Parts: sequence; C-alpha cells; structure tokens
Amino acid sequence: MSIIAERLAAIKPSPTVAITAKANEMKAAGENVIGLSAGEPDFDTPDHIKAAAKVAIDKGLTKYTAPEGILQLRQAICAKFKRDNGLTYTPDQVQVACGGKQSIYNAVMATVDPGDEVIIPAPYWVSYPDIVLLAGGVPVPVLGREDLGFKVTPDDIEKAITPKTKWLILNSPSNPTGGAYTEAEIAAIGKMLLRHPHVWVMTDDMYEFIVFDDFKFTTIAQVVPELYDRTLTLNGVSKAYAMTGWRVGYAAGPKDVIKAMNKVQSQSSTHTSSISQWAAVEALNGPHDFLAPRNAAFKERRDTVVGMLNQAKGITCRTPEGAFYVYPSCAGCIGKSTPDGVTIADDNVFVAQLLEKVGVAVVQGTAFGLAPYFRISYATSMENLVEACTRIQKFCASLK
Repeated sequence: MSIIAERLAAIKPSPTVAITAKANEMKAAGENVIGLSAGEPDFDTPDHIKAAAKVAIDKGLTKYTAPEGILQLRQAICAKFKRDNGLTYTPDQVQVACGGKQSIYNAVMATVDPGDEVIIPAPYWVSYPDIVLLAGGVPVPVLGREDLGFKVTPDDIEKAITPKTKWLILNSPSNPTGGAYTEAEIAAIGKMLLRHPHVWVMTDDMYEFIVFDDFKFTTIAQVVPELYDRTLTLNGVSKAYAMTGWRVGYAAGPKDVIKAMNKVQSQSSTHTSSISQWAAVEALNGPHDFLAPRNAAFKERRDTVVGMLNQAKGITCRTPEGAFYVYPSCAGCIGKSTPDGVTIADDNVFVAQLLEKVGVAVVQGTAFGLAPYFRISYATSMENLVEACTRIQKFCASLK
C-alpha cells in the first residue's frame, strides 16, 4: 500500500520546470544546449529595488508578517491598481502571496469544491488545470484558434458554462502564446458573463507591462465594472520587474474571498519573505523608467524570432502582442522523419528530437492544451536566440 495520496495521481510535475531541469543537466554534462523553456526575464532586478531590500535587512525588518502581507505593500498594491487600472481597492481586499502561482492556489483552494467546474481557455499556463484538479475541481478547457490569436470568443466560453461552473480564468497577455485581449474583446466577454451571475472571473495579469506595438492593456473589472464584485484580479512583480526569485504575487477582490485565501495561506507558507515584501513596495512605488528600454529589447527579440521561425521548413509563427513567448506551429513537420529514422509523430516527439539532435530546449504545446505547437521563451540574449533559431531551421530542413 502506497503512502502517497491518491489525489496526486490526477496531476503531473510542471512540464516547463522539467524541461528546464533536463536542459540544465545536459549543460552540466558539457553539452551545447540553448534553453528557451524558462519563463524568466534575463534582465537583473533594478538597483533601486535591490537597495530597498538591503535597507530592510539593515533595519531588521526580518520578522514574521501577517499572512496577508505587510500593510505598506498592500497599500502600494492599492495605489498601483488605482494608478494603472482605475480600480479602487482597500488593503483588506488584497492578499500578498509567494508568487503568482500561490495566489491562484490560494484562490482555488478557498473557493472550489469537488465537482465545481473552472473554464480555462487553451493554450493555458500549465499550472491552472493541475491546481483545479488538486482541489477536486474539474478543469474545462476551451480551445482558442490561431487565426484569432489563440483567443476564445464569448460564444466559445458561453457554450462551456454549466450550473457547476464557478470560475473563468483569463490570462492576458498569455503564457504560452503572448496573445492579448483587446479592450473590446474583454468587454464582449464581460457582457456575456453578466448573463451568468454564478460565474466568477479570475484574471491573471502578470504580463501587464510587457506589451508591444502600441497595444493597450486593460483588465476585466476595469472594462466591465459590473463584474467588480465577482472578479479576482491577480498580478505580481516577477516578470515586469525581473523578480522571479523574490516570490511576490498578489490578488485583489471581494473581502470575503481574500479572507478565505488568507485562511488557506495561514496554514501553508504563512507569508512570503518580509525582505521580498519591502523590495516589492519599492518596485510598485518607485521609478518605472526601466520598463520602456527592456520592452524595446523584448520587441526586437520577438521580431527576430518570429522572422527566423517563419523561414524554417514546416514551421509557422504568428506575431504576439505581449509577454515574452511565441507559440509556433510545427504541423508541417508532423509525419516526417529525422535522418536516423525517428518519425515526428506529434509535438512531444518534435520537442524531444529538437533537444537531442540540435540542443535546443523548448516546451511542447501538448503541455499547454493545444497541439501541435511549441513554446519558445525569448527572454534570453539575441545571440542565443539567433543561434537557436538557426539550429531549428537546420533541424527542420533535415526532416524527410
């Protein structure tokens, strides 16, 4: 008899973490591998944020905090929502967590009962369905279409709504596609949801500040204020501020939901690092002039990667609006074989052979709920990206 809980059989380890670990193992063994699997900015945390953390250490601000986070950070989060999104929250409507993933985990654990359904547009971030499964809920994927920028329509969502639907999860700009919903598209989804008052919205806005080509970011409680009382707005400092390892995410929403999330967190991590919280105060309140040049660098990388991938035989790649990912199709490679006779049966085999034959680590689209695609993170140097795309072109050209 196994000691391992049966509920773990329903979920799997994060595919993105697994592939990154495999690439790092190969590098450690001396192999020439370029990793494009990790969703992590290669830029450093800005100096003024690091300085704030050092000041906090020197002041001895190293003790336990309340589970919901220090008041100063929750006030800074409220100010951010007002400044950037026109949304009014009070500190007791805000929870600080150990990264965006824990915010989602807390929300799902606090609200989803066994059998409750959660609508998740696909392609989706790999953790959404597994967190729902861990709570005993039922993830309901709704497939986006490439010709719509991998987005879903109000009709697509409405067809998936049942009396058991509790949440719709929205992520814009998207991990893994970089696709982003326009204000008009968000408004249309919101107006449809007004007809279904039992459905709540969890919106993951982690890539809010990483958008290109004059795209205007908006969030659903801002666009459709009638949904304010049943919307949980999630964000964090990981991506825009290059603070992935600091582990600071946050959520804002109705007081009773936040209170329930605080109860969950009080029995798990209690709170994120006090030093990280003080650094996040400076991130939100301090200067943001570093964002524009970093976005310009991301845009240049995006354009280079999209251009080179569209020159690879059997690959097509749309230009995304935000984040730092592209989600190319490898449909033109399916059914072909490598020179040593391995048939590319699906995107899983494509990704495995790409790593084995030419040392490029990417993530298969199957992990994100829509195949045959693969995700590339271009949050690395232009030199790495050009070399990786050149290898991908050569690999695709070798298929027969």
